[in-house]
Formats: sequence, structure tokens, C-alpha cells
Amino acid sequence: MLQALTLTSLLASPVAASYAFYVGKNLTADGSVMVGGTGEEVSSHWLQLFPARDHAANATITVGVTKDATIPGELIEIPQVKHTFRYMSMEYSDFEGFPAPLTNGGLNEKGVAVRDVWADNRQELIDMTPTPQHGLQYSDLARVVMERASTAREGVKIIGNLIAKYGEATYGGNSHLIADKDEGWIVWEMAGGEGLWAAQRLGPNEVKVLYPGYIEDFPVDFTHSKDFMGSDNIVSFAVEQGWWSSDSGEPFNIFNVYGPQDSRYTARDGGYKYMSQAALENATLAMAPVTEEDLIERVRDYRIDDDESGYGQFVSLRSGIDRDLLRMWIAPTGSVAAPFVPWWMGVQSIPPEFGEHRYLTTGASGSFLNPDYQYQEASVFAGRVFKRILYYMCSAPNTYLPIVTKMFESFEKQSRAQVSDWVEKSARVLISHGQREAAQKLLTFYSHTRAADALQMGNTMAQSLDAYIKLTGQWQDPKGSEINDAGEGAETVNCLVGYDPDQPADRQKNASKRGSYRRGSRARKQRI
Repeated sequence: MLQALTLTSLLASPVAASYAFYVGKNLTADGSVMVGGTGEEVSSHWLQLFPARDHAANATITVGVTKDATIPGELIEIPQVKHTFRYMSMEYSDFEGFPAPLTNGGLNEKGVAVRDVWADNRQELIDMTPTPQHGLQYSDLARVVMERASTAREGVKIIGNLIAKYGEATYGGNSHLIADKDEGWIVWEMAGGEGLWAAQRLGPNEVKVLYPGYIEDFPVDFTHSKDFMGSDNIVSFAVEQGWWSSDSGEPFNIFNVYGPQDSRYTARDGGYKYMSQAALENATLAMAPVTEEDLIERVRDYRIDDDESGYGQFVSLRSGIDRDLLRMWIAPTGSVAAPFVPWWMGVQSIPPEFGEHRYLTTGASGSFLNPDYQYQEASVFAGRVFKRILYYMCSAPNTYLPIVTKMFESFEKQSRAQVSDWVEKSARVLISHGQREAAQKLLTFYSHTRAADALQMGNTMAQSLDAYIKLTGQWQDPKGSEINDAGEGAETVNCLVGYDPDQPADRQKNASKRGSYRRGSRARKQRI
């Protein structure tokens, strides 16, 4: 895990805005499509189940952004569909002007997985975005896909149709990765208020890492292709603006036309963190045939996973999986400091320790607890427990990182063996004999038990690190007077404390003052 990989040229402030990994089914050990990623927001994160629901004919949903968003907007109501699917998602609470709860995506009962990833646009598009803006924002689109899509391709069409009909509310450009058992799709939604979007299919022999999301060469006659989709004006608008011409001899390249106009950036190497998209894609491809264990290693890589990572997530999608046995592995905070626990679509509940708590939740510092949540808040919060491990571990990563990582890997190896040897076999037998509810209870029992085991391990690790550091005289009181960072340009807690992983970490401490370029400020802040 600690071997060096190609690093980005750190030309810009890193971005806190989520990763997504895609591995095609011909490149995986079990023939599944694999999707992994992180959610990178300051906010609290919690796991939540959303049951399938039937809705009244006049039901609506509220979408969009408020006047407090970076690009101000107004919320609107749009019709809800008659029936929405069951899905599972990591939720979070904080993005200025974007009403909580928010989601980067998750997994639904049809086996459609969604990831939301930032994708900046050229400044002209941001400047021409009308205010107040109206339409579905990134979280709305991810949630609607989980509620309504039976395939990844259908999810793309849902996004396109909704943008065409109701518009899109943006913070400066965004993308989604949508996948099912057969394929994946990248959907890039553009700022500007013109309903611009483009989508590219990812096939069985591809690896793709989005950070940010990107699409490159795109056919001008895409309506005749099964591998591309887009808004009717995605080509013509670029021509009208003088951003591309067929006479130029250059291919129509979505990133070059609609992405940031800065020579320091390419689609696959933006210089945002220690690892470029190209380096991560190559590292993943080198693992083929990729196993679930391999994808965990990529998502957990300490060169990209740090205090900005709110959680870790991955899913394997393949044919023949019963809807209740669709499984998602989730780490309750950044997976460099937390183990992955399996959760099935058939589980009936989430334990309170992994549900919503006030830690890092918007408004918690200026209000008292809603009495309805007093039991929930009285429980231990898994996200906070594993954050303690991150902070202690990253204080001396050469010493603690290998130990902590080995414990997580051993825990997950045990989980995988139990899932394969008896949990899913037993659940399949119960379902085949018409005992679906019993299968759901079994899956719920195992997920709850394993989550409790993970939490107990986390508490023990945090307490042990706390005691060891204090008893050995390593404790250091803070030198400053402000517990919160200074925003963009401030250092982020991480276990790679310098730019070069070939050097011992203890020689690099504080060598890097990494910027924090958060999602909410992209549209108004210039990169350095």
C-alpha cells in the first residue's frame, strides 16, 4: 500500500469534492462492474435507508438552491413519480444554499449505483448563469436517479429529460457516474443556464477515475451513437460562442471546450491532490483482474484519503443478484481511518450509531437538540470515533498507519469470508424457499453485528492511541487560538504530510500546506 505512484504536479489548490472509481466487468475477478468512491464535504455523514414508496398523483418534490448559494437561486416544486425505488445512501447536511439532507449518491434496489463528482466549467459559463437560477442541483439529480432508474442508461436519460424540462441549479459544473451490472456512464452537467450536458458510456474493458469528472473527445453526430448522449445544443452552443469550429481540424473535446481554460490542466491530470486521475486509473488497471480487496486499497489510498473524506464506499454489480442481496460496503468516515462494513439492500434498519448525529451537522452550534433525537444523540457516533483514529494516526503516520491499516484489512478479510461462506448462502436459501423476511432479518442481524464489531474495534483503537501518546509524552497542546482552519490554503490533516511518499513521513511533517478548495466556493474563487 505504501509504494509510490506517479504524483500530480501540484499546480493548484486541492479540491474537496468527492472521488469516483469505475472498473468494467472484464477487468474484475468476479465479472462484476465495480464502483467506489469517497464523499468529500466538511459536513457530518450518516447512512440512511429509503424505502420504496407509492405517491399520490399530485405529489411533488422540492429541488434547487436558495439565495444563499454561491450562484443564488430559488427552490421550485416539480412532480414526483407514482412509485420510487428503495435505495441506500450516505447523507450529509452542509453545502451553503443547498438544502439538507444532501447525497452524493448510493445504490438502489434495481442495482443502479450513482456517484456525484465535481466537474468545473470555463469561467464564461459560470458568468452567464442567470440569477436567480432554477432547476435540479447535483444532489437532487443523484437522488432522483436512485428513486427512478432501473438501468444506468435510463438514469442518464432521466437526468437529461429533467434538465431539459426544469433546468439545472449549479455551483459551477458537476458530473455523475452512474453504473449497473453491464456498464457505466459519465454525465457532465454544465453551468450557464443553457441546459447543457454530455454523457459518455464506460464499457467492460475500461477503468475510469473521476476527480474531477471529465469527458474528452465527443462525436458531433452523437445522436447516432450508443456510447454518447447529450443535450441537443451541446455542439451548436460551443460553435455559437466561438469555442469550437469544425474548420479547426480539432476533434470536439468536451473538456477542452467546456472545461477550465487553463493550460496547466488536462482532463486526466488536474493537479488537485497527490494522485492525478491518470495515475489512479493506471494503478487500478495494473491490479486487473480487480478484486473487492483491490478496490478498497485504491479508495483507501492515503495519498487521496484524508480529513476531507467524509466516508468510503464501493459496490460490485453483476447479473443474477437478488434485490435484497445487492451489497454496498461503507466506511463511516474516510476509509484510511475506518473499516468497510457490508450493508445489503435487504437490511431493515441502520443502527443509531451509524445514523445522523449533531457532530459537524449544520446548525448544531447554534441550537439545542430536538427532543425526538435524544436517544439517537445519546448513542456513540461512529463517524466521530473513527475521526479520532485519523487524527491520532496522522500525528505519526510512519508508526501508526501500517498498524491501523493492517487491523482494518484483517477485519475486512474476516467480513468477506463470512459473507461468502455463510451469510449470503443462507439468505439465498431462505429467499428460494419463500422466506424473504427471514432473509432480511438475517442480513440485518449480520450488518448490525458487524457494525457493532467495527465500532468496538474503533473505540479500542482510539483509546489505545490516546493512552500510548499521552503516557509516552508525545502529547502536544495546540499552539494557535483557532480550532477551525482558515479555509482555502490551510493545511488538511492527512497521513501523507509531504509531497513525496518516497521520503519518510516524519521528515516531511508540515512540509505541505495543502489548500482546501471546497465545493461551495468553486464558482467564485480562482485557482492559484
